[in-house]
Amino acid sequence: MHINAHFDGGNIVTKAAEKPSDIRLEIRMDEGGEHGQWFYFQLCGLRGQPCTITIENAGDMSYPKGFEDYGVATSTDLEHWFRTSTTFDGRSLRWEYTPTTDSTWFAYFAPYGYERHQRLIGHALAAPGVRAEVLCPTPDGHALTLLTFGEPATDRKVCWIIARQHPGESMAEWWAEGFINRLADPEDAVARALLERAVVHVVPNMNPDGAVRGHLRCNARGVNLNRAWKDPDDTDSPEVYFTRQRMHETGMDFFLDVHGDEALPYNFVAGGEGVPSWTEAMNQELQAFKNRLAAISPDFQTEHGYPVSPPGSSDLRKATDYMSETFGCLAMTLEMPFKDAANQPMPNIGWSPGRCQRLGAACLDAIWQTLA
Repeated sequence: MHINAHFDGGNIVTKAAEKPSDIRLEIRMDEGGEHGQWFYFQLCGLRGQPCTITIENAGDMSYPKGFEDYGVATSTDLEHWFRTSTTFDGRSLRWEYTPTTDSTWFAYFAPYGYERHQRLIGHALAAPGVRAEVLCPTPDGHALTLLTFGEPATDRKVCWIIARQHPGESMAEWWAEGFINRLADPEDAVARALLERAVVHVVPNMNPDGAVRGHLRCNARGVNLNRAWKDPDDTDSPEVYFTRQRMHETGMDFFLDVHGDEALPYNFVAGGEGVPSWTEAMNQELQAFKNRLAAISPDFQTEHGYPVSPPGSSDLRKATDYMSETFGCLAMTLEMPFKDAANQPMPNIGWSPGRCQRLGAACLDAIWQTLA
């Protein structure tokens, strides 16, 4: 028996593994020790042997409710991911599984690795009129890459899409792949029409350091990037500092920040209702976008989500609130589940990479209609 997490995005600590029926593990916390929940590891050498796997510190993680009614993402080939049922008693997360191959991978959600991230950038650059710009090196030395689709013009809107500020929310980059692949398709009529109206800036992974390290929410300096937008630091949060600097250079007419929510089993959008400058016109624009996306994709819904922020409750450290207040534009956070979309359940796979990609592609339609 061998348990391995020494790879891109890996995170697990083995506490005891003397027999397959009692494998006991712990999740390693993010840099800084404040957050943790992401796990990803490989189990080897137990083909045909019933295993009981327990993550003993699940109840101490950032979002224990994320383990309720949850199924662990499981793969035998790192291409296809399915769900294995788990139980959670408030302290430990446990599941039983009999491997059918010599290696099985388990993760909090289907991982999106750095090599695939690089290939996504390369694929986008093969399309006409696409440019890549390194906004900065990250603290660990990764390139923070911005993709720009379309040519700026006085009659064109400026759209910004960022994903995966929280690195453990890997569904955000699966979403970005679906969005980018469609936007880069020269035969897609909606993509062509959108780029006639707008320049689209996309940062598919805002936190590559955290993603490679196997973090849930923080970068290599232990900073939660979605609490750094009001006053970013070029040393501790350069990912936000240099992205924000570029945004101020280009201006902004539309903003979407793509995330995942641990507890809520729904796809939904949250806006900047709590910012001081919020108006009824801004609210109508927000509701119109949500209704458009719900009409396009049955996986998206408008009934469930975060409580609406009351007036004056904004936190300008958060990207959506900062953009809404600073640029006065339609700014939103898109949340996807770690579990399943309860309004359109698929229990065998739950919310999956393929469903993320398709929602990303559907958002292209909603943005095009919004900017029409």
